[in-house]
Amino acid sequence: MSKSIIIIGGGAAGFFAAINCAKKNPSYLVTILEKSSSVLSKVKISGGGRCNVTHACFDAKELAKHYPRGEKQLLGAFTKFNPSNTIDWFEQRGVEIKREDDGRMFPVSDSSQTIIDCFLSEAKEAGVVVRMQTGVEKLSITNNQLSIHTSTNETLLADAVIVTTGSSHNVWTLLEKLGHKVIAPVPSLFTFNVNDERIEGLQGLAVQEAAVKICNSKSAFNIPPSALLITHTGLSGPAILRLSAWGARELASVNHQFEIEVNWVNKDLNAVKETFKFFRQNHPKKNVASNSLFSVPKRLWERITTLNLQSATLNFADLSNQQIESLGRELTVARFKVSGKSTFKDEFVTAGGVDLAEVDFRTMQSKIVPNLYFAGEVLDVDAITGGFNFQAAWTTAFIASQTI
Repeated sequence: MSKSIIIIGGGAAGFFAAINCAKKNPSYLVTILEKSSSVLSKVKISGGGRCNVTHACFDAKELAKHYPRGEKQLLGAFTKFNPSNTIDWFEQRGVEIKREDDGRMFPVSDSSQTIIDCFLSEAKEAGVVVRMQTGVEKLSITNNQLSIHTSTNETLLADAVIVTTGSSHNVWTLLEKLGHKVIAPVPSLFTFNVNDERIEGLQGLAVQEAAVKICNSKSAFNIPPSALLITHTGLSGPAILRLSAWGARELASVNHQFEIEVNWVNKDLNAVKETFKFFRQNHPKKNVASNSLFSVPKRLWERITTLNLQSATLNFADLSNQQIESLGRELTVARFKVSGKSTFKDEFVTAGGVDLAEVDFRTMQSKIVPNLYFAGEVLDVDAITGGFNFQAAWTTAFIASQTI
């Protein structure tokens, strides 16, 4: 029996859902409605134009830990469709996937166009109808079917609808009118604006194992030490991006004006002080500013030590216990004022969306409206950088399509 399946949103989750639905049910009429004049635009720019399709994390429990919002719900979902399945899906369609040292996975071509071409080809082969410049203005229930009134002044009836519109305020409003609760969106995965002489002019320098935390935080975010990058506007890198993701709501509540504490060396104060005392005793004639310790980049070390000691000429023998204490604190508990945020590269991720309590993650179907499904970032699900947001899109889209 033929059914009409409509996917609202022509992005990554939308195409993945449409292709898998149409392939499994060739008799179904599967249609993608996209309000803009192009599809897969976020796929195009993702990963610097390379498309970070997933991450080499193959244990569902470990994978779920990369999602500040959605960890509990995605745990079961990842047992149905995980990065291994993603890799197989693309490779069965001629798109070979490679793993990089940090676990990120990209098409071997290093081009997001490879992923786009795959989707467009698969959609065409499966008979998916793609309608661009067709927005959704009203969503309602008519005679056990979902009724969609479009911006082209049409009313379309669907046996099932999958909403994959990402951070669309208009669609969230339509869903609220159907009785769904939408968690207000706030930015996630952003860099910190910091204006401080300790890092001024040092853009491009990175510390590989830095620990960062929000001062006076209401929550204890368990952010593992990772790379911290100095930029022309402040601080970035995995350590900052992860903190911005887990602290998204708290940081939005203070209008992104707060203080952070940076441990540049990922060591406790006493260990750092003992190292300075060791050098004072065993290498007394070595210049402090010229001899970087703890793998801190040379220019950053020079800046930190010179500003803290107010001298670039002191040798280790010249250091008093008070100076060692002061310098140790500067390396392990340095405080920086953050005055705003910046978008990470061209990517923009929000925390917020359809309340997860109202969605059955075994099927991705709404618990409130029958035959209404969700996939991707329209949900209150988001992840840290590294291919995790795309994996959530593939997983939720696949489950929705298979349920239908």
